[in-house]
Amino acid sequence: MTTLHEPAVPTAADALSVWPASAIEPREGELTVGGVPLSEVADRFGTPVYVIDEDEVRERCRTYRHAFPDAEVLYAAKAFLCRAMVHWVAEEGLGLDVCSAGELELAVTTGFPPERIVLHGNAKSPRDLDTALRLGVGRIVIDSPSEIARLAAAVGPHGHQKVMVRVVPGISAGGHEKIRTGAEDQKFGLSISDGYAQHAIARILDQPQLELTGLHCHLGSQITSVKPYLAAVRRMVGLLARLHEQHGLVLRELDLGGGHGIAYRPGEPALDLTTLARKVRAELAEACTAAGLAVPRLLIEPGRAIAGPAGIALYHVLSVKRTGAHTYVAVDGGMSDNPRPALYGVRYAPRLVGRHSGAAPAPVTVVGRHCEAGDILAADVELPDDIRPGDLLAVPAAGAYHLSMASGYNMVGRPPVVAVDDGHARLLIRRESLEDIRSRDVGL
Repeated sequence: MTTLHEPAVPTAADALSVWPASAIEPREGELTVGGVPLSEVADRFGTPVYVIDEDEVRERCRTYRHAFPDAEVLYAAKAFLCRAMVHWVAEEGLGLDVCSAGELELAVTTGFPPERIVLHGNAKSPRDLDTALRLGVGRIVIDSPSEIARLAAAVGPHGHQKVMVRVVPGISAGGHEKIRTGAEDQKFGLSISDGYAQHAIARILDQPQLELTGLHCHLGSQITSVKPYLAAVRRMVGLLARLHEQHGLVLRELDLGGGHGIAYRPGEPALDLTTLARKVRAELAEACTAAGLAVPRLLIEPGRAIAGPAGIALYHVLSVKRTGAHTYVAVDGGMSDNPRPALYGVRYAPRLVGRHSGAAPAPVTVVGRHCEAGDILAADVELPDDIRPGDLLAVPAAGAYHLSMASGYNMVGRPPVVAVDDGHARLLIRRESLEDIRSRDVGL
């Protein structure tokens, strides 16, 4: 399994550091993952195609369980979800964090225990709440004051539902301003500083059918430093202490969310999970002791850090265009299957696979097939100077927020998902076909 902390300076030895641990180069130009040559996956299933290493997913689940043995680890389904992923997560002992009725239904109909599921969302629809109550979801995270009355009414006077409150700790952290969710003045959660969180909690306590089990916060995504989490612990425990003083309230759970950063290219930083677990536990114990509180049970919600490094995206080169000072390598996918470079400026490290090239590396920009100048998958990366149409490119660290954010732009269809493990490849999600697209269009 790849570690959750990479060296700061890339070397020749860490060329595969952002790939699944099973990735090997049996001969020059070939690359296998899970014992399956990537070129064989492309030949069998076509491109673009997402590949996910089952053993890497499972190992990362186990790493979290080992690092946080006394915590409840919830896999953040928004990163990547399918029936197989639900099955793997369940078998490895993790819970689930879902954000919609769709994610919830998929999980429960696959056999995942609903009591081990937490429902999030800053704007939960009536369908989301009705589905959660019908299926018996374990906890619902309240994100706005209006949800309190809506949820209480849906539960009914004789019902019961465990809830948490998402609070804003006022901490800015994350890899891009669009994914920093712990700072003030944004759409998620209830602020501690202006008293909205405390007011919402008081309202929940007046609803006997709602059982408040704890507090929740989520700082952002792609966080590579431990310090923001320690600051969050201190502020959350401070709120726990005030609630105890004002209401005699003892909350037994504290959810620190996820956002654990990974390396997308060799040499990039990633969150050190071992250090995070050790320091968070110590900080929580110290802060609670100082406040005279019992230590609540910790919950964490990793998503990207489990799915991201386990995934690979494969593309065939369609054209190579040299214009001005740039070389553009166009592939048969793009922002419809990976919008993250356009949204967040994420940088990837594509690699030529399927043939050996003795050509010197040259700077190129890998672009997609869509009608947008911003459809760029990897800017200013090095590929062999003889790159040509028909070549196969593999993009590592592609397991999170690819399929889940894929769109129907230009009606090209979303790629399939293929799992590899122990020398075998199997289809998990089929390619979206023209017939799929056509069948949804029911009117003239």
